[in-house]
Amino acid sequence: MFSILILTKDEEINMRECMESVSWCDDVVVLDSLSGDDTCEIAKEMGARVYERPFDDFGSQRNYALDEIEFKHPWVFHLDADERFNDDLRAECERVIEEDELSAFFVPNKIMFMGKWIKRCTQYPYPQVRLLKIGEVRFMKAGHGQKEDTAERGVGHIHIPYDHFNFSKGVADWIQKHEEYASKEASSATRLERCPLKECFVGDSMARKRAMKSWFVRMPCRPLIKFVHLYLFKLGFLDGYPGLVYCRLQMKYEKMIATKRAEAAR
Repeated sequence: MFSILILTKDEEINMRECMESVSWCDDVVVLDSLSGDDTCEIAKEMGARVYERPFDDFGSQRNYALDEIEFKHPWVFHLDADERFNDDLRAECERVIEEDELSAFFVPNKIMFMGKWIKRCTQYPYPQVRLLKIGEVRFMKAGHGQKEDTAERGVGHIHIPYDHFNFSKGVADWIQKHEEYASKEASSATRLERCPLKECFVGDSMARKRAMKSWFVRMPCRPLIKFVHLYLFKLGFLDGYPGLVYCRLQMKYEKMIATKRAEAAR
């Protein structure tokens, strides 16, 4: 068995379904960023322990939870309110926990959009560190999100995904949220050092992606490049109309980042 940590802010629209997906867990903890809706009330009603902390960044929020909250189990799975767990993933988590060979595990996610899993242009599996052993892993801020900072015994991979409904509040909310993310990404890109080109082709998948990002942020016509890459080279056209809309939204996001970088340069 392992604990579940859910970070929230104004997630009443997602809270019930998220909690239902982990109803088997005997230790669900919600760390809320001072929501103004019924997020905390719903979480408590469904059996979660709820803590509150003003949000600064995802890395700090996750580290705070690991440092200040007492979990029932030594392993914790980090879940967001717009994500859903499943039984196959639970079984795989329990298997690797029983082996206890590594400190943390990357876990893939299936992005659901317009009622469909967008498999290709979302660059699936695009994993993140989600399952970890308390006391052995730290996070750090990376763009608008976070990445693992240290993992004492290394990081492995779980290949069973969870479902991610990151458009659950509608496209308008997604755009508004990504306006804020774009500012953070633009700032991060300015400080990002260019990796040696060879690192784009060697090492594990996450190291390659980070190296490629260090080159991509410096390219001209980034929004168009992003669209062509996702829609043609990643076969987004096979995802149908939802894939086309998704690729256009990603192009819009890249345009936000490019515009904010240009403003900062001026």
